[in-house]
Amino acid sequence: MNEDVFNTSLRRFLKKVGITSQREIEMAVRDAIKAGRLKGNEKLPAKMVLTVGGVSLTYEITDEIELG
Repeated sequence: MNEDVFNTSLRRFLKKVGITSQREIEMAVRDAIKAGRLKGNEKLPAKMVLTVGGVSLTYEITDEIELG
């Protein structure tokens, strides 16, 4: 395994996940506030499930996203 290639590819993937996830969450929250489904002061339960094929990895992260 080429460590440099692996590290670069992994970082690129994680950057894409982070940026895309943040954008999608922000849009969903703003839409829900605009539609009246949220007030803007809630704590939202959040879960991210990471799966990587070929190595049988499944990892779950849970937390809360606080709006205000």
